[in-house]
Amino acid sequence: MHAETIIFEPSDWVPNNPRLPVLIYRGLFGDGGPADFENRFAANGWTGIWTNGVFNYQHYHSGAHEVLGIAIGGATLLIGGPGGQALKVAAGDCLVLPAGTGHQNLGCTADFQVVGAYPKGQHADIQTSAASSEMLAKISSVPLPHSDPVQGPSGFLTETWR
Repeated sequence: MHAETIIFEPSDWVPNNPRLPVLIYRGLFGDGGPADFENRFAANGWTGIWTNGVFNYQHYHSGAHEVLGIAIGGATLLIGGPGGQALKVAAGDCLVLPAGTGHQNLGCTADFQVVGAYPKGQHADIQTSAASSEMLAKISSVPLPHSDPVQGPSGFLTETWR
């Protein structure tokens, strides 16, 4: 497994996160489908697990950090708002997006499936406009997860975000 980080500055109307980088894990699983990510996220205390895709419009969440495990297929995701970075992702890859981070599906395979989840007690709201000062404060105050969704309590997220 290879892990990397990217910090995104605000981009047009998307605030991104002022202090936490996006985490990218490459090649976690083979073609195991959604169950591999579902089981791993649940075992590491991430909740609200869902399987679907990524919206084809730019959006962010002000009240939750989000993990996206690419279970099947592949896509190009625009991360970090309109001026962000287009990332190619494939089955087995995983992204952890800190609250405020913009994301959008620019195109994907017909079979594209993502498993998403949130730290315990956090829930995604879908924001499609500029953040107010109150919303920016909310993004900055979203609690850090107690556990990396992939590696558990002493994982890459825990080391990088603390």
